This record gives sequence, C-alpha cells and structure tokens, in this order.
Amino acid sequence: MAPEEIVWMSTQEAARRLGITPRTLYRFVDEGSLPAYKMGRVFRLKQSDVDTFIEAARVQPGSLEHLYPERKPASTPPVDSTTPTE
Repeated sequence: MAPEEIVWMSTQEAARRLGITPRTLYRFVDEGSLPAYKMGRVFRLKQSDVDTFIEAARVQPGSLEHLYPERKPASTPPVDSTTPTE
C-alpha cells in the first residue's frame, strides 16, 4: 500500500484557510497547537494537520452557556392596586 502524498501549505495559505493572521498562525505553531516544518528558510504545514486543527477547534453545542446571561422568564407587569377596576 502506497503512503498518501503529503499536501504542503505555506504559512500564508494555512493562515488564509484558518481565517487568521500569519502572526496568530506562528503563535499556534510556537505554542505547539499546530505542527509546522522548517524547510530551509521557510515553514510549511501539512494540509491534513491544518484540517485536524480545524476539527479539534469545533465548538460543542451547549458549551457556551457561560458566555451569555441566563434568560429570565417574561414577567407580567405588576397590578396597580390603587387604580380602580371596572
């Protein structure tokens, strides 16, 4: 069985695919969140690694409750007891 061919991406291509700046991409690489390879004077990233990074960053439903305040049930306006009713 032949190994899959590696598809290499430049840092510009990877940053564009991720929708981030190259500076943020370098930070992810430096933090170890995203593997990169130095080839001569340039860095390259495997497209499969970038795709794996994207999938790992997926937000799970129900995990963002801490970002918005709890909704309060709609309340009815208080009844003014001083106003005569008909």
